[in-house]
Amino acid sequence: MPLPPAEMASVEGIVALGGELSTERLIEAYRKGIFPWFNANDPIIWWSPNPRMVLFPERLHISKNMQKHLREKPFDVTYNQCFEQVIKQCASVKRKGQDDTWILPQMISAYIALHHLGYAHSVEVWQQNKLVGGLYGVTLNQVFCGESMFSLKSNASQYGFITFIKDHPNIKLIDCQVYTEYLASMGAEEIPRSTFLNLLEKYSFKREVYSN
Repeated sequence: MPLPPAEMASVEGIVALGGELSTERLIEAYRKGIFPWFNANDPIIWWSPNPRMVLFPERLHISKNMQKHLREKPFDVTYNQCFEQVIKQCASVKRKGQDDTWILPQMISAYIALHHLGYAHSVEVWQQNKLVGGLYGVTLNQVFCGESMFSLKSNASQYGFITFIKDHPNIKLIDCQVYTEYLASMGAEEIPRSTFLNLLEKYSFKREVYSN
């Protein structure tokens, strides 16, 4: 049974409960503007929040401190070199105000499978040949749906995120899902779900533009 349209989400943004995390279901979900997010011992919860947090790459805000880091180049950035390491680090790194991770083993397995199919991608940030930061997400042609990031060194994940945007100029829309002050400080903004779905349809069915 297919997922309901995103427009049928509850006020909280819940579209459906249950199902499976197969690659087919995940691809269907992302194409409909829906994503899974749930805790251990909960059923799979499928979300499409309204409003939707997005970043238009041309509106990316880079702080003066980060501009200095970009000039000094303290890190090396690669793409899709160790997806499994990145997603497992995102799951294990402790975050302020967060006791448990939502990146559960079944989520890790599902996104690794998506990676093998060419939909899920990773950004790796290195310092002296050690993985010190990164992020991963799902790409639908000109749309990048960011999922999670981690930093073992200050500013590492932000450095990788900005470098990714600069290295992939054909990405037109970055889905950040829900509001955070951190994302807002980088230029992300909330837009109506209807606007997001129109942009998703516009940019996700164009020719494939992602490359390593």
